[in-house]
Amino acid sequence: MSSIIQTQGLTKVYGANGAAVHALRGIDLTVAKGEFVALIGPSGSGKSTLMAILGCLDLPTAGTYTLDGREVQRLSGGELARIRNEKVGFIFQSYNLLPKASIVRNVELPMLYAGIGRKERRERAMALLEKVGIADKAGHLPGTLSGGQKQRVAVARALANEPALLLADEPTGALDSKTGAEVLDLFRELHEQGHTLLLVTHDPSIAALAERRVEIRDGLIAAAEGVA
Repeated sequence: MSSIIQTQGLTKVYGANGAAVHALRGIDLTVAKGEFVALIGPSGSGKSTLMAILGCLDLPTAGTYTLDGREVQRLSGGELARIRNEKVGFIFQSYNLLPKASIVRNVELPMLYAGIGRKERRERAMALLEKVGIADKAGHLPGTLSGGQKQRVAVARALANEPALLLADEPTGALDSKTGAEVLDLFRELHEQGHTLLLVTHDPSIAALAERRVEIRDGLIAAAEGVA
């Protein structure tokens, strides 16, 4: 099975000399197409830094990162922005929805940046809202939705450009346990449909839902469990 993510010797250093902080100290990680992987670790372990690099929001200090066959550190700024929009779908704890745009417009936004025409944007956005069970809220503003509904919108938006990779950063952190379980059920459905998911969490019970768990401590992979 071909890989979506492949890193070798990935390091990230902030600052310099005596003030240097080594957030990542040499990460070797491979994620195959269609996998559901949980990246787990305590606060300050380096998991958020790693996710930022995997999502092309940041670049490593050293080492290599290949995303769906493209070596990321060789890309220009414009190429990075394009691959981030087309290859990666982001799902955040805080949803990051535009408060003054309707739900359907929020889902359309990544497609707008990708140059997709208005008719196709609307049709695809409505199909995605149907897929996550919230099409009846298409014309509503985010402020009128519950936390679980907002996260479903965020999932639909993440799927807008049919990305190679879905990155979810503590996606249930702002939800109550019942609503969080419903969102995690949605992730399981997406995995069964063939999507590649990387879920970042500090909660072992949530990480246990993935088919593979990778633990990060002090900027290093401390342990890995499940099918590689």
